[in-house]
Amino acid sequence: MVATGVYPNFGGIGGAGDLKTVIGALMTIVLVVAVLMIVVCAATWAVASSHGNYGAAMKARTGLLVAVGAAALDGAAIAWLNFLLGIGPTL
Repeated sequence: MVATGVYPNFGGIGGAGDLKTVIGALMTIVLVVAVLMIVVCAATWAVASSHGNYGAAMKARTGLLVAVGAAALDGAAIAWLNFLLGIGPTL
């Protein structure tokens, strides 16, 4: 009697390449929006500070920090996704 190995069928999942494309497009959109918010919040912070409106300057600074955090998380998510997609076929 010959023992046969049982292995998962990785070719049975269709659309794995499409998933990579969709996730890449969504991350690109997030990165573009985060960069636009960085520009808008930095400009608002500068204008509000120069006109003495410290309440608006504080909110713009908070928005700037949130946008920088979102851009950093998006960059980390891209690295994490590439790692998972690279290690997936080797399991």
